Amino acid sequence: MDRREFVERTAAGAAIAATSKTGARREAPPPEFALSEKSIAELQEQMTAGRTTSRRLVDQYTRRIHDLDRAGPRLNHVLEVNPDARQIADQMDAERRAGRARGPLHGIPILIKDNIATADQMETTAGSLALVGAKPPRDSFVAQKLREAGAIILGKTNLSEWANFRSSRSTSGWSGRGGQCHNPNAWDRQPSGSSSGSGVGAASSSCAAAIGTETSGSIISPASASGVVGVKPTVGLISRSGIVPISHSQDTAGPMARTVADAAALLTILAGTDRTDEATAEADQRRSDYTRALDADGLRGARLGVLRNPNTDPKILAVYERAIAVLRERGAELVDPVTFAGQLTGGGDLLQFEFKTDLEKYFAEWAPTAAVRTLDDLIAFNTREAARELPYFGQETLEASARRGPLTTPEYVQLKERLQRVARAEGIDATMQTNRLDAIVAVSGGPARPIDLVSGDSGGGGAPSVTGIAATAGYPHITLPMGYIHGLPIGLSFAGRAWSEATLLKLAFSYEQASRARHAPTFAAGPML
Repeated sequence: MDRREFVERTAAGAAIAATSKTGARREAPPPEFALSEKSIAELQEQMTAGRTTSRRLVDQYTRRIHDLDRAGPRLNHVLEVNPDARQIADQMDAERRAGRARGPLHGIPILIKDNIATADQMETTAGSLALVGAKPPRDSFVAQKLREAGAIILGKTNLSEWANFRSSRSTSGWSGRGGQCHNPNAWDRQPSGSSSGSGVGAASSSCAAAIGTETSGSIISPASASGVVGVKPTVGLISRSGIVPISHSQDTAGPMARTVADAAALLTILAGTDRTDEATAEADQRRSDYTRALDADGLRGARLGVLRNPNTDPKILAVYERAIAVLRERGAELVDPVTFAGQLTGGGDLLQFEFKTDLEKYFAEWAPTAAVRTLDDLIAFNTREAARELPYFGQETLEASARRGPLTTPEYVQLKERLQRVARAEGIDATMQTNRLDAIVAVSGGPARPIDLVSGDSGGGGAPSVTGIAATAGYPHITLPMGYIHGLPIGLSFAGRAWSEATLLKLAFSYEQASRARHAPTFAAGPML
C-alpha cells in the first residue's frame, strides 16, 4: 500500500455521517481536492488507464464529504456515507480487471437523496426522525438501475424534510434528521430545496454526480441555487417506485450534475419502464441514449420562446440578457417574448389530496416497520417530538393534507383535470405550437436566499420562471448555470413538450459549451459584495 492510499483509507474509515444541527462554522475553506470538477468521462478514463480505481474514488469522495461537512465550511449536506461503498467498489474493480465493465457509470460514486429507498445498511427517511430505523424491503427502482449500471451509491443527502411538504413557513434545506444544509457558494445562504444536499454534493465535487427528486421545483431550484445542471424529466420517464412521495401526478427523480454530459449519462441509465409504476408504461419506447443528442452546434436553427417578467430584478435581468445574447449568437431564432394563457391556481390543493393517499401507500409497502402508518400518526409523532422536529416551523401542510378526502372526491377530480389542461394543452403545448418552438427559455430562479430559521423562505427576485407550469404539466425542464450575482449562481431553464428530453439536452449542451458560465463554488462566508 502506498502512502497516498494509506492516507485515503485512514480518512475514509474516520469519516462519519454529518448530523450537525447547529452547523457551527469553521472559517477555513476545505483543502484542495484532486477530483474537483472531474467529469464522469474523466473518471472512467482514469480507471480504464489504471491510474485510479473505484475503491480509491470512494475513499477520496468520502474524505471530501468529511472535509466539507465535519470540518471546513460545514455544509451539512450528506446524512450518511454508505458503509458498503468500499466493498461494492472492490467488486466493480474486480469486474473491470476481468474485462466486464458495465458501461459509463461502472465504478462511479453517486450520491442520492434521502427519500430514495435502498435495501442496505443506510436509512431512507425523507429527513424525518419518524422513519429512522424503518428499513425498506427492497431497493427503489432508481437504486436498482444505478446498481445494475455498476454505479456506487456513495451515500444519502440531506434535504428539505418531507421534500418541503410539511410547512409553508419552512426553511429550505432543513430536516429534523440532518439539520440545516448550507450553500457552497455562500455559507450564510440556503441551498434551496428540496433536493438540497444533492445539489450541494454535485456542486462541491463530493461525488461524481447526484440524484434528486422533484414535485414542483425540487430539482430545478436547488440546481440553480448551487450552480449545477438539473434535469426534471417527463413524469413517467423514471420510475417513482420506492421514492417517498408527494404527488403521483408530478413526482419524478432526476440527475443533478456539474455538466450536461454527465446529466445525460445518468438520465440514460435511470430511464425505463417499471411494471410497478403505471406512469412509466411508455418509458421504454420514449427513452434513448441521451448522450447521443449532445451537439455543440445544437442551438443553430433552433426556435426558442423567451419567457419574461416585467418585475424581474435588474441584476437577474442583466444575467438573463447576456444568456439570450449567447443563444442568438449561436444561431438560435428567438421569439421574444412568449406568454402562457390561463391561471394555475389550486396546485397546492391538488398536492395535498395526493400526498395523503400516496404517503400512506408508501408507508404500507416500503416502511412496514415504521413507527408511523398513517398521516395522522406522522402528525402525532411530530407533536410528541416537537423539540427535535418542530423547533423552527410547524406542520400545517401535513395537517391540511390530513383533512383532504379520497381521490374520488369530485373537487379533486375536477381540479386535476383543470390544472393539467391549463398547463398542457392550453399552456406549454399551445405556446409552443402557436410559435413553432423547439423549447421555452426562462430564468430558473433568483440567487440563493439567506438562511432564516425565524421567518422561513422569502421572495426570490421576480424571476420569470417556467418551473410551476412544467411541473404541473409533468413536462421536462432542464436548468444549467448562466451566470452569477455577487458570487451566487443563476440558472437558465429550457422546457418543452412531453418526452422532449433529447432536444432540451442538445440545446442546453450547446449553450453550456458556448457560455462556459459555471465555475466551482467558493465556499465563501457570504455573498462576495
